[in-house]
Amino acid sequence: MEVYTVTVATGTSDYSGTNNYIYVTLVGEKGESERTLLDNPGLDFCRGAVDQYKVSSSAPLGALLLVRLEKQRYWVEDNWFCRYVTVEPPGGDKPLTFPCYRWLIGDIKLEIREGTAKTPKDDSSPQLLAHRKAELQERKSAYRWVTWSPGIPRCIDAKTEADLPQDVRFDNEKRSDFEHSLHYALLELSLKKLAIRFGKSWDDLEDFKRIFWKLRSPVAEYCMEHWRDDWFFGYQCMNGSNPRMIRRCKKLPENFPIAADMVQSSMSPRTHLDRELKAGNIYLLDYAITDGIPTNTIRGRHQHIAAPLCLLYQHPDQGLIPVAIQLEQAPGLDTPIFLPTDPPLTWLLAKMWVRHSEFQVFQLLSHLLRTHLVIEVFCVATLRQLPAVHPVYKLLAPHLRYTLEINCRGRSQLISDNGIFKRVVSTGGEGLLVLSQREYQVLTYRSLQPRYDFTDRGVTQLDKYHYREHSLLLWDAIHRFVSGVVSVPQVCLCPSGLSLSLRFVSGVVSVPQVCLCHSGLSLCCLCPSGLSLCLSLSLRFVSVLSLSLRFVSGVVDLYYLSDQDVEEDLELQAWIGDITQEGFTELPNFGLSSKLSSREEVYTLLSVVIFIGTVQHAATNNGQFDWCAWVPNTPCTMRHPPPTDKDAVTMEMIMDTLPDVSQSCVQMAITWHLGRAQPDAIPLGQYTEEHFTEGRAQQVIDRFRTELKEIEEHIRSENEGAELQYLYLLPSRIENSITI
Repeated sequence: MEVYTVTVATGTSDYSGTNNYIYVTLVGEKGESERTLLDNPGLDFCRGAVDQYKVSSSAPLGALLLVRLEKQRYWVEDNWFCRYVTVEPPGGDKPLTFPCYRWLIGDIKLEIREGTAKTPKDDSSPQLLAHRKAELQERKSAYRWVTWSPGIPRCIDAKTEADLPQDVRFDNEKRSDFEHSLHYALLELSLKKLAIRFGKSWDDLEDFKRIFWKLRSPVAEYCMEHWRDDWFFGYQCMNGSNPRMIRRCKKLPENFPIAADMVQSSMSPRTHLDRELKAGNIYLLDYAITDGIPTNTIRGRHQHIAAPLCLLYQHPDQGLIPVAIQLEQAPGLDTPIFLPTDPPLTWLLAKMWVRHSEFQVFQLLSHLLRTHLVIEVFCVATLRQLPAVHPVYKLLAPHLRYTLEINCRGRSQLISDNGIFKRVVSTGGEGLLVLSQREYQVLTYRSLQPRYDFTDRGVTQLDKYHYREHSLLLWDAIHRFVSGVVSVPQVCLCPSGLSLSLRFVSGVVSVPQVCLCHSGLSLCCLCPSGLSLCLSLSLRFVSVLSLSLRFVSGVVDLYYLSDQDVEEDLELQAWIGDITQEGFTELPNFGLSSKLSSREEVYTLLSVVIFIGTVQHAATNNGQFDWCAWVPNTPCTMRHPPPTDKDAVTMEMIMDTLPDVSQSCVQMAITWHLGRAQPDAIPLGQYTEEHFTEGRAQQVIDRFRTELKEIEEHIRSENEGAELQYLYLLPSRIENSITI
C-alpha cells in the first residue's frame, strides 16, 4: 500500500469555502489511487484553510500526472474555490504542486496538472496531451468572441458581467467595494445637487469649489489653484491623464495659419517661431479625430464638441506653454486663432475647449480603447488557446485578472445607450462609437510600443516629460523580465567613457584580459552560442578591462531554446492567430503578424501585453480624478458651441457653456470612482497566485521584483521635495492587471 500526503488550499476571499463533499484521486503514469473523500475531524475547506489528508494506492503510481478533484452537493449547493493541491509521494520525495485557482460549481470533476510549465512538445504522454486538448475545448465553449459594435476590437460574448464564467468574475469583496464606492460617490454628490440647484448652471468659476467635499486629493487641489496658468496647461499635456497626444511640430499645418508675429510675444528674447521650429522646441496638439463627431443631447439640450489645434512652445524659463489655439480644423473668419495676448477670459475659454477635447480623447481612446479593449483581445485569446500549463498562460494570467468583468461593466454601465457617458458626456451615445472607430482604424502595433511611440511623436528631448522617463524605465524592466539580461560581474577601467551594446541568444562569453591603449579600442566577437558583443571605448590612459558576461534567462527563454521552438508551438500559433484574425479584425495596417517566427517577436509581444495592462493603464487611469475633479480644467461636456468672436466672451457665456451642476457632480463622482486606488489592488510584479512552481521561473520573478523596487526608490527620490509630484507610475501604485 502506497500512502500519499495531500494538502488542499481553499481560497481566501469571502465564500471561497464549502460544506459540500470533496473527493480526490491521484492519477499517475501507472494507474490511479483510491477515490478518497477528504474528511478530517471538524470543518474542512473553510475560507483560507490549508487541509492535509492521506490518500492510498494499492500499487505505486509512478510519475504523477494529474489530480482529479470532485465536488458533490451536501444538502445545498455550495461553490468552492481551490487555490492549489500539493502531493508528497511515499518515501519523502519532494512534494509536487498542482496549481488550480478555479471555482468548482455544482457536481463537477476537475483534473489539474502539476505546476511545471510545459509547451506542447514537452508533453509526450498521450494522457497529458489529451488533457491539454480537452481543457481547450472546454474553454473555447465558455469563452467566445462577439462583435459588440462594428469597427472596434472584438470582445467576450457576455452582455453583462453575470454572463461570464465564475473564474473570471470579481470576488465578493471586489464586487462589494466596486458597487459601494460608486453608490457612495453618486449619493454624496446627489445630495450636493439638491443642496445647490439641480440642472442649473453655476454662477461663477469659484462655485465649482462647492462640490469639493470628502472627495479630494492633493493634486486635484493643486489643479484647482493653478489650472489657469499656461505652464500648468503644458504640464498636463506631458504628465496628465493623456500623455500620448503631444508631438513635435516640424512644420506648421496648412490649416493652422499662424504668422510668426502672432506668437512673438510668447517667445524668449532673441528668437522667433521659425528658429524654434528648426530647433525642435515647438509642439502640437491636433484633435482632428474629433472633427464632425456626432454630439450628445442631454435632457433635451444639444451638446457641443470642437476639433482644436494647439501650438505649444518649450520656453527655456517657463517650460512648455500654449502659444496659439484654433478650435476647429478649417480656418476662417468664424474660426479665430486664440492667443495669450487676448483678453484673459477669451484665452481661458479657448484652453477649456482644448481640455474638453482632451477629456473625450483620453477617456475613450487613450484609456478605454488603447488599454481596456486592446487587452481584452489578448485575454480572450489566452483563455481560448493556451492551457493552464502553458508558460505563456502562466506568465499572462496574473496580468489579465478581472479585466473581462470590468470591461463588461464598462460596456453595460458607462458607454451603453443609457450609461453614464450618455447622461453627462458630449460624445455619449453615437459619438463615442464613431470616435472609437476612427481611432481603431489608425491603431498600430508599433504605437503600442513606448520607444517607437516617443520616437515617432518626436518627443524624446521634451523636458520634464516624467511619463516618458518612468514608462521607459518600466518598459525596459518588463522586457528584461520576459527576455532576459546580460550580467557584467566585473569591469575595471581607468576614468573614461565606456559604451557597451549587446545582442544575444544564449550562452556565456568571457574576455578575461583585454589591454587597452590610450587611443581607444573597438572590439567585436561572436561566440558559438550566438552572443554578439560590441565594445566601443575611449580612454585617456592605459588600462586593463576584466570582463565576464553571462546571459541570464528571462521567462521566455526558460521554455523556448530557439526560434524553431516558437514556430513549432501549435498552441502559441493558434493564440496569435486568434488575436489577429478574431480579435483585431478589420485592421489591415495594424502590423502584427498572424504567425510568431522568433523568440524576439515573442519578447516584444508579451512585453507589450504586460506593459499596456499595467503601466499604460495606470498612466491614463490613475490620475483622472486629479485632473478632472476641478471640472473647468477638464470639462466632460460643453453646452454652447465654440466662440467665434474673441471680444464676445463673458463670464456668463463661460458658465452657460461649462457642465451644469448635475453634470459636474457626476463627472466628479465617476472620475473618483474609476481613478481611486483599489483596496484589493495587487501591485505590478506581485503574484499572489503562483502559477509558476519551478525554481528557475521564481528566480526570474524575484529579479523582476528587485528591479521594480529599485525603480520605485528612483522615482520617489526624483519627486522628493517637488511641489507637484508625478507618482502614477510608482510600481507600488500600478496594478498587475486592469481591474477598474
